[in-house]
Amino acid sequence: MELQSAIVLVILFAITLALKVPVSFSIITSSLVTIIMFLTPKFGMFISAQKLVTGIDSFSLLAVPFFILAGQLMSSGGIAKRIINLAMLVLGRVPGSLALANIAGNGLFGSLSGSGIAAATAIGGVLNPMEKEQGYDEGFSAATNIATAPVGQLIPPTNAPIVYSAAAGGTSVATLLMAGWIPGILWALVCMIVAFVYAQKHGYIVRKTERTSAKEAFKIVLDAVPSLFMIVIIIGGILSGVFTPTEASGIAVIYAFILAVFVYRSIPLSKIKKVLVDAGVMTTIIMLIIGASSVLSFVLSFTGLPQAISNALLGISHNKVVILLLVNIILLVVGTFMDMAPALMIFTPILLPVVKSVGMDAVQFGVMMIMNLAIGTVTPPVGSVLFVGCSVANLKIERVMKNLVPYFAAIIVMLLFVTFVPAVSERLPKAFGMM
Repeated sequence: MELQSAIVLVILFAITLALKVPVSFSIITSSLVTIIMFLTPKFGMFISAQKLVTGIDSFSLLAVPFFILAGQLMSSGGIAKRIINLAMLVLGRVPGSLALANIAGNGLFGSLSGSGIAAATAIGGVLNPMEKEQGYDEGFSAATNIATAPVGQLIPPTNAPIVYSAAAGGTSVATLLMAGWIPGILWALVCMIVAFVYAQKHGYIVRKTERTSAKEAFKIVLDAVPSLFMIVIIIGGILSGVFTPTEASGIAVIYAFILAVFVYRSIPLSKIKKVLVDAGVMTTIIMLIIGASSVLSFVLSFTGLPQAISNALLGISHNKVVILLLVNIILLVVGTFMDMAPALMIFTPILLPVVKSVGMDAVQFGVMMIMNLAIGTVTPPVGSVLFVGCSVANLKIERVMKNLVPYFAAIIVMLLFVTFVPAVSERLPKAFGMM
């Protein structure tokens, strides 16, 4: 019966996804049918409703709607241009400076907004036309924007570690947030190296421009500092023990509101309702996915599929390198067609025991998993950031893919470092006594 239920579950889930049914409904439909066919005599069909509710009954998940709202306020709060100005002030005289500013802007803006799509739209939307005007190849500009838009998924504050923590059985959110810093920064840095080499090769040198006066430079820094200070408040507060990650999400909302409405004055009070509605819709989608994934996890535990997958992987080899490479390949494939939240909820319980059996810590795996799934957002055939970035640049995917290849190579190298060098993700948490 376990084998039959697993087959039914997998086939139904694959069919509904192929029919482009939203992921949350695909999960619920396949799980509910499996429960009705195989589990009703033992548990009753209403066990699905119980698991759906208890799946989101978690104190740590309270941070999700708050961070989403803070991200919406920051995305609508006019910070993109200020971050770009700061990046250009620092990088303005380096070859390929506009591309480098795009990378830096995506990292900063993505971490504040918590969205790769928002970063690709806000930063790329401003810099792509500027790069075209300066003679940059459009495919290169779009590829630079796309390859680095997901960096903010690793750099806090971001929702991905919170979702992973819930799926991993309570791994410390604060530790996961700190663990993402170095991998996220290294992702941006290796892409900067690629962009710099390309710019040197194609002669994207700095054109003579008037030097920024000390007064103008001070104003640019002053404009950008309040936005960036949000990261300092959140991380500083968590590390110092002033507040928990969940409480930090509430502080983030208050700070983002004050910044957008009263400091930058970029969001009139009349538009706050729309921001709240947008945040509410996004929260509902994520929470429904998390709840549905809890139902699926329950059904999976009955089918024995996670253990079967674990045994299959370990049956191929007991070599740590081989196992971790296989896990990476699985996650890279999953990331191409599934969003971050459902992928974390579904595959964490399946793959975490596998990597633990070869000696990988849950924190390191969390960072590795988030990085894999973030790469998936810029990978065909369904990468959401890839499509958005191409749309922003008004280019076809075929036009961009050639320029994305060097970035993919650099990012994969960094993924291997995260996978096989624990210090990359564990150094900061250990330095602050969190591990």
